[in-house]
Amino acid sequence: MQPFSILLPSLLMVLISCSPPSEKYIYRDFGKYYDLFEVEGTFVLYDLKKETFIVHNAEYAGKPFTPASTFKIVNSLIGLETGVIFDASFIIAWDSVVRDLPIWNQDHTLSSAFKYSAVWYYQEMARRIGEDRLKSWLEKLEYGNGNISSGVDRFWLSGSLQVTPLQQIDFLTRLYANKLPVHDRSSEIVKDIMVEKDTLGYVLRAKTGWGNQDGKEVGWYVGYFETGDNVYFFANCVSTEDKDNRTFLTARKEIVNLIMEELELL
Repeated sequence: MQPFSILLPSLLMVLISCSPPSEKYIYRDFGKYYDLFEVEGTFVLYDLKKETFIVHNAEYAGKPFTPASTFKIVNSLIGLETGVIFDASFIIAWDSVVRDLPIWNQDHTLSSAFKYSAVWYYQEMARRIGEDRLKSWLEKLEYGNGNISSGVDRFWLSGSLQVTPLQQIDFLTRLYANKLPVHDRSSEIVKDIMVEKDTLGYVLRAKTGWGNQDGKEVGWYVGYFETGDNVYFFANCVSTEDKDNRTFLTARKEIVNLIMEELELL
């Protein structure tokens, strides 16, 4: 099987060119689900067993967006590899700043900070890692554009770091296959904290994100489903100019669920 890093440039060429689509790339219109939540967006799914991509809104699949809290996957790996944090139970003490979400206003472990998306925990982690090491690790991991110029504790939220839905899939496939330049222990810890659902039929590892870019609200849901004999990697990115439209937060996950049901993959 070809590594995804080799397949990705080919996919980009197909998406950009006007040549007939390859059998590896299936283009589907799931616009009805985005219309349901009054958002724009793109969906990319990679079927590991069939080595096939399913793409909705190909134009946006290669467009860069702020990763927002989906960067917590990467940040966790870097924190573990640099020794800034030791394991999933590593505690960073609450800084006593009261924030809008009550669950954030307490000490957190890596595991709980990931689960509840506690931004302050990851901002403190990033400050402890430092700009030089962060920049170096983003280059090693080949994540997004690698640009951290907008601030050591802000670059992934609404600043300089941007990543495409296709790059999100690329990163996740390498994480799953232990093909990232990190220790297996770090990968396994991150995979464990990513578990969102573990059923008899499948295991879901995933992360949401919510940021702002160019006057738009940007929402993410990225991850992968492990079934008995296959793995499906997905990236859903939604956006809206209507700041009062909070349905886009629901849209991040619900659109993925609706598409997976339609495709009868789970």
